[in-house]
Amino acid sequence: MYAPSPEMTADQVLRAFQRDAPWLFLGAMIVAVGLVAAAFSAIRRKYDRVLIYFALFAVLYGLRMWLLSNLMGLTMQGSWLYPRLSSAVDFIVPIPAFFYFKAAGFLRRQATIASYILGIELSSLALASAVFGPRRIFYLIANVSIIAVLVIVVARSVRQKADNQDLVAIRRGSVIFVAFILWENIRSVLGLWSLPNIEPIGFVAFLAALGYVAARQTLQRDLQLGEIQKELEVAKRIQLSILPSAFPDSANFRVAARYVPMTSVAGDFYDFLVADDTHAGLLIADVSGHGVPAALIASMVKVAANAQHAHAADPSRLLAGMNAVLCGNTQDQFVTAAYVHLDSQSRELRYSAAGHPPMLLLRGGKVLEIIENGLILATFDFATFATAVHPLEPGDRFLLYTDGLVDAVNAKGDSFGQDALSAVLRQTAELAPPAASDRIISAVQQWSTSQDDDLTVLICDYIPSVRNA
Repeated sequence: MYAPSPEMTADQVLRAFQRDAPWLFLGAMIVAVGLVAAAFSAIRRKYDRVLIYFALFAVLYGLRMWLLSNLMGLTMQGSWLYPRLSSAVDFIVPIPAFFYFKAAGFLRRQATIASYILGIELSSLALASAVFGPRRIFYLIANVSIIAVLVIVVARSVRQKADNQDLVAIRRGSVIFVAFILWENIRSVLGLWSLPNIEPIGFVAFLAALGYVAARQTLQRDLQLGEIQKELEVAKRIQLSILPSAFPDSANFRVAARYVPMTSVAGDFYDFLVADDTHAGLLIADVSGHGVPAALIASMVKVAANAQHAHAADPSRLLAGMNAVLCGNTQDQFVTAAYVHLDSQSRELRYSAAGHPPMLLLRGGKVLEIIENGLILATFDFATFATAVHPLEPGDRFLLYTDGLVDAVNAKGDSFGQDALSAVLRQTAELAPPAASDRIISAVQQWSTSQDDDLTVLICDYIPSVRNA
């Protein structure tokens, strides 16, 4: 570690600090801006060359301001490392600057080639300075080369048409900064050391242009986000309007549904195609994906299901008809679905599904899986479906659900699973369908650390009236 020279007095340090204070503060501010840009790039988790080159440029530029200060020179007086380091940084600083201008679209082909050549030259001069120490000839070569490339950049930038207001602001800030850099290099070549170094002022102007653009874009994004939120609220109300509010009073069936979307709008869907005293036709569907695209296709599922109302008593024909309507109209997204038709007069259930989790039947304290699965909907126009027929018994409870329940994972990465769902269904045997539905949803939400899919539950109890018993 280097120890300060004994000849250096406290008064000298104080005077040097007083002279350098504005530039030291400005250098620290510029470094902070560079670090913020780097942090923003990391938070976005997206490789943004403009932000990365700007961050590197700002950090190196601020560091150079500190290294070139009188205070640093006084403190490091007599060190063999300090002049080599400060000289090497001098040559390295312009390299990310030219890469920034290229990434931002300010450099055309000729200027890009010149910048690459300059980058190789400056890297060589930095290495030479680190090995041999600072030399006047090194700075002369660098200054002349930078002046030549900057003239090309400015000429190209002025001739290039701006497409939007942000580009105009950034270009003006860049041109101002380039002009100050140009002046500093001319001052160095001509040896006009009596004139002040005003290059950092140009960099501040450049930062101001970027700050203006960032503030303007942030305001625009906030306004756009507000509009999107309003549109999503409207879409949410529209989607909820396509779901049935409640199963009408029935002499033989008690039905409850719970729908918890992952986002404002979602791809889960359910409907009561038949709802009277003697029949219940319950449909549940799950569109692949999430958000608005899935919600739009869920609306198409409702239309497709309503178009097959004549086949409500025949689940296999109903799903086949829905598949014919959806195929080729869902933009490569698919739909899983399950449909059960309950008939209290014939005392039988008819069930069919398309790539959907099995329906659960709670009977006599035991949970049975009702499985009759065909291919998913909206993908294969040749898909066929079959209908499973089972007897109905008083007290039967049926559970239709989407895979968001069984696929929900806890902090360890374990899925909620079919066994846990069956266990919760058994525990809710004494509860009415609405309370049972709430208990199932609550159990899944307590298990999962976050909701990564839509959750939909449909419970139906068969409680025959005295006349049908």
